[in-house]
Amino acid sequence: MTAENFTGQVAIVTGAGQGIGFEIARQIALQGAAVLLNDVNDELAAKAADAITKRGGNCISLAGDAADINFIQQMVDTAVQHFGKLTIAIANAGITLFGDFLNYPEQSLQSVLNLNLQGSFFLAQRTARQIIQQKSGGSILFMSSVTGHQAHKDLAAYGMTKAGLEMLAKSLVVELSPYQITVNTVAPGATLTERTMEDAGYQETWSRITPMGRPGTVQDVANAVLFLVSPQAKQITGQNIVVDGGWSAVSASPY
Repeated sequence: MTAENFTGQVAIVTGAGQGIGFEIARQIALQGAAVLLNDVNDELAAKAADAITKRGGNCISLAGDAADINFIQQMVDTAVQHFGKLTIAIANAGITLFGDFLNYPEQSLQSVLNLNLQGSFFLAQRTARQIIQQKSGGSILFMSSVTGHQAHKDLAAYGMTKAGLEMLAKSLVVELSPYQITVNTVAPGATLTERTMEDAGYQETWSRITPMGRPGTVQDVANAVLFLVSPQAKQITGQNIVVDGGWSAVSASPY
């Protein structure tokens, strides 16, 4: 993809204060898109947008809860007010709450469902409404996970939501293809981020059990995301790309 691949496009990226979300926002901005960068943490969001702006990207931040329907509409409205339109939404915000199934608390389940499923569902809905009104076509992308494909200890609730997002993408093919809106998912495996690097032995463990010999990087995941929302992928919809170095092909346990 060229540096001008996203010129004229406007994107919302949620959960983008750091990690995978930040890298997605950074790359798409530096390839020409105007970006509304969201994170629940105001300081993280502002610093991330400033870092992208200093590199020459067109990026604003808007802090808030990506699970809240009213705030989701605010993100869409703000993107349109600042940039004139909205053509891409990347629902990256998500929460991982570990816990064994037999003792998993109701509050944890509601938190995971609200952000991972409700937030993604309504970001797609409100973005689609705006794109249809513009008659411009566009792209929506959900962030899934290998845990939506393979069982992982203490992640029944999280994996359920990620599998649900992949089914949502398939379902929206029927709803949104007539408006030239593509809907896809990317499912990362083990990925080196600020959060995972805090786990002792994470890189060593996943390097050992990943066929490609290392966990993924945020750049690996962002590359797949940008392809699916780019002009090169306009005939690809309802699909999922797994970015895990081959781990889900063998499913070696980290335990």
